[in-house]
Amino acid sequence: MGFVDFIRAIAALGLTLGLIGLAAWAMRKYGPEWMLKIQMEKKQRRMTLVETLPLDPTRRLVLVRLDGEERLIMIGEGRLLATQPAPPEPLPETQA
Repeated sequence: MGFVDFIRAIAALGLTLGLIGLAAWAMRKYGPEWMLKIQMEKKQRRMTLVETLPLDPTRRLVLVRLDGEERLIMIGEGRLLATQPAPPEPLPETQA
């Protein structure tokens, strides 16, 4: 491998790393707006995942909002263990 081939390989590596860096920069700068635009084009979803909480390696609590109503679901080992309406959030106390 001659000196020219070595320079060509280094230049190709630099160009490849530069393109990867440019793509990463573009995704950080324009990615969130682009993803929001794609999501807005879809029809509005009825169900959203609010939060998940792993209890142990096999069980987890999942808070789901469906048609404006929140449900707390416990799942584990690939099956539903329990479900109940989520308790309402406490109102913040005001200082008098």
